[in-house]
Amino acid sequence: MKALHLAAILASLGLPVQAQDNPMTESESWEMISEAVLDGTTAPANGAALFEVEAPYRAHEAATVPIEIRQVDDAAVIERATIVIDENPAPVAAEMTFGAAMLPLDMELRVRVNQYSNVRVIAETADGVYMNGRFVKASGGCSAPATRDPELALAAMGRMQLRSFDATADLPEGRSEAQVMIRHPNYSGLQRDQITHLFIPAHFIDELTVWQGDEMLFTMTGGISISENPAFRFRYDDNGSPDLRIRAKDTEGNVFEQSLPKSAGS
Repeated sequence: MKALHLAAILASLGLPVQAQDNPMTESESWEMISEAVLDGTTAPANGAALFEVEAPYRAHEAATVPIEIRQVDDAAVIERATIVIDENPAPVAAEMTFGAAMLPLDMELRVRVNQYSNVRVIAETADGVYMNGRFVKASGGCSAPATRDPELALAAMGRMQLRSFDATADLPEGRSEAQVMIRHPNYSGLQRDQITHLFIPAHFIDELTVWQGDEMLFTMTGGISISENPAFRFRYDDNGSPDLRIRAKDTEGNVFEQSLPKSAGS
């Protein structure tokens, strides 16, 4: 979404638009983990005709790398997706499921990338399993210090915000665009306290569900590779309900749940 918006702005100004050129590379790490990640599933087919993955070739911030999954075959039904970062200590960043209103899929999230790595998305449909991805140059994302003092981070933990982009996005009729943000340090277990220099125990959101009314939009089972203060920007078919409901659970058993009006600020 952001990449498309930037491209449109550059084009309107008559400036050149640089095509993204960071395809995935050969990966010994993927060869080692693929069987476990795929859980016996047949090797995925090339997913380029089904969906695109946008990611920066050289990340500005390794701890908050934007990854966008954008469906190009509108007829397909993507039921699930697994996001894998080959070289991360815990390669499976997230496993997601999608409701019908999310299709065709157009979603962005932020991840940690610990060293130069392929970031791959494995999508499941009724017809088979497909894979696409990008190679990202970044390092230290999983061990990067948290941006907030631990006491302040814990005090704000669980606060949620919803942004609507309906007024600014070029959307088909009946389609909406929103971003859900959750305050949480999402400690990876590889970061050090800046005062004691001891490792901060892993503590992150491992379950997330977003509904509009009673209709599920998407779920996520997450790991340490999801960024601090997780944010998910997505397009969906608006069913007319006035709010989105978000429920998150973290690895310490804390549950955060809130209903936010769709008319929240843009």
